[in-house]
Amino acid sequence: MALFNFRRDAAPAGVTEEVEAFLKGYSIEVMPRTAEKVEDFRPLLPRGTRVYIAHIEGTPIEDMVATAKRIAGEGFDVMPHFPARIIHSKATLADWIARYKDVGVRQALLLGGGVTTPADDFDNSMQLIETGLFNGFERLHVAGHPEGNKDIDRDGGDRIVLQALKWKNDFANRSDARMAIATQFCFEAAPVIAWADRLAAEGITLPIHIGVAGPAKLQTLIKFAISCGVGASLRVLQKRAMDVTKLLLPYEPTEFVTELAAHKARNPKFGIEQVHFFPLGGIKTNATWVTENGGAAGVPANA
Repeated sequence: MALFNFRRDAAPAGVTEEVEAFLKGYSIEVMPRTAEKVEDFRPLLPRGTRVYIAHIEGTPIEDMVATAKRIAGEGFDVMPHFPARIIHSKATLADWIARYKDVGVRQALLLGGGVTTPADDFDNSMQLIETGLFNGFERLHVAGHPEGNKDIDRDGGDRIVLQALKWKNDFANRSDARMAIATQFCFEAAPVIAWADRLAAEGITLPIHIGVAGPAKLQTLIKFAISCGVGASLRVLQKRAMDVTKLLLPYEPTEFVTELAAHKARNPKFGIEQVHFFPLGGIKTNATWVTENGGAAGVPANA
């Protein structure tokens, strides 16, 4: 396909060097049921792409591990979620980790999880870290919320979240594991920039992998944004929904990514290190968008 016929040292027409650099090394999130719809990830994703596997409550661990094994076998780094509040015991956690290690997994995203009532004693990712069971993992990522998390800071502030991130930052400084913050998706660059700058001012130096919603129908994005607690930047979608000329057009993250890429280019020390995609409109749709907009950063493994 002509799409891939470009020199590695020059981006194709329409692709800026800033966006190409910003999208380099991007990651993407799947679930076992969405991964099943993809026959082979190699025609879609660049070689070595990190693929997060979301663990939704009720998903059997056997399905999670089988998905991890299959995607790793296709040549991609796999990072399964460990949602603290759905893990029933320390023995359960140890069992999950052992199963993943058996298929070569050495990366994990640790988070509280979307349920309100913990299944056992685990309520947050710090408790998972403190078990010591993740010793030997190459990467431990934790969750971030640029627009706040009212499940944690119920007053609408960020005091508790910041305390937790400082604890994780300190742990990273005394640990061999490479750590980063993988965030919830947002739709507006300004709040993200302000949040990243706030972390830096608070001494939190963990690299940020910013969550980006992939192309999808507007109604789909609004539904997910509300259910996931996306904050002020939801107004970007709401404003678009009021424009009948755009209502039926699919949303694409072009403006959001372009603004952040430009800010990163002007401020190389800015805390965002990579992009993490939530393929809410489908994995193939998201991967195609990156291929078309990311230059060398989007070239699939078998191109």
